[in-house]
Amino acid sequence: MNQQPVLLPYDDPAFVADPFPLYRQLREDGPVRRAVIAGGLEAWLVTRYEDGLAALSDPRLSSDIRDASDPRLIRQLPQTERESMLSNMLRSDPPDHTRLRRLVSKAFTARRVVDLQPRIQEIADQLLDAVAPAGRAELVTDFALPLPVTVISELLGVPVEDRYDFQRWTDDMLLRGAKLPDPAVVDEAWQRMRSYLTKLLETKRARPADDLLSALITARDEEQRLNEDELIAMAFLLLVAGYVTTVNLIGGGIAALLAHPQQLKLLRDDPSLLPGAIEEFLRYDGPVSPGIARFAREDVKIAGVTVPSGATVLVASAIADRDPARFPDPDRLDITRQDNAHLAFGHGIHYCLGAPLARLEGKIAIGTALRRLPGLALDVPPGELRWRPGGLRGPAHLPVTFTPSGPY
Repeated sequence: MNQQPVLLPYDDPAFVADPFPLYRQLREDGPVRRAVIAGGLEAWLVTRYEDGLAALSDPRLSSDIRDASDPRLIRQLPQTERESMLSNMLRSDPPDHTRLRRLVSKAFTARRVVDLQPRIQEIADQLLDAVAPAGRAELVTDFALPLPVTVISELLGVPVEDRYDFQRWTDDMLLRGAKLPDPAVVDEAWQRMRSYLTKLLETKRARPADDLLSALITARDEEQRLNEDELIAMAFLLLVAGYVTTVNLIGGGIAALLAHPQQLKLLRDDPSLLPGAIEEFLRYDGPVSPGIARFAREDVKIAGVTVPSGATVLVASAIADRDPARFPDPDRLDITRQDNAHLAFGHGIHYCLGAPLARLEGKIAIGTALRRLPGLALDVPPGELRWRPGGLRGPAHLPVTFTPSGPY
């Protein structure tokens, strides 16, 4: 295997728009490849499906960034994140992960998600009511972004007037690309987010409501299972993770359909295909790319390759989900695909807790858009679509036209 790390060229617009030719080459080159990823960091990419599936369940691979040997990983984190935002379940291992996940799992049961369906549908229709008469829209700003932001805000109990602020801070915090963002800008965003969450939690402690944040405060104050940093970190994780990837699922799914007119027609003609279509959007061009980070606690052999202790391992779900050994004709979008057990939501104990909610939001959003916006088409040449670089993948903007209609 070639041990020279390959550079993922996030400064190349062509790669950002379509990374899959390079991803295919990496997978064909070998099951484990060293690579320079966003921010100039080095990682070991796990490129094939079966190896990725096993790695995501391997207890020797930690989710805690403090297990990484590369000091740049910690140094690149803003001071505020280092001090108080690492205590979340996304970046923890058992037994802490088990305890933290149990505290929030009740909010994401199948029953709770089903109960949200009428409200999600109402939000989707309200957003499309605002643009339907115009015959054109920017579907990320007008629809794909505000829908999941509103849903997670109402679930957590975040005031409606605060949503634009935390969206802006999140954009600054999660900005990734070939070069590191301005540390001062990123750190200020983290400080503002922490200050905001601290005040919000204080308000809910004084005046509890029927929302998830109030329930977490009760767990922290009465049952003593969350310390203050864990409470703030959990609030942050639920707020941000609760909408960022879903925006990309909705926008990316619609973009995929617009790029494949036959699949779009098939789905319009038979809306019962929508649940399977959501799984195919997640597999074909999911919202996380290239994948999920882990850190080797010890020397670990993956597909015959020894990954050294402390190394960053990137289980490249976006590459593995197009592995021809697992998915026939993997580079073809096929909304009727069966046996579609993709890795877009991870696997094992860290399998995405919000997956049922994301699926429901994606299904309602895309289904409603197809129903409400006849003649839906891109308003720019496909090559002019801008995509988000590094880590989180989806169209940054999605300008479209359609046949104007009145509100419902």
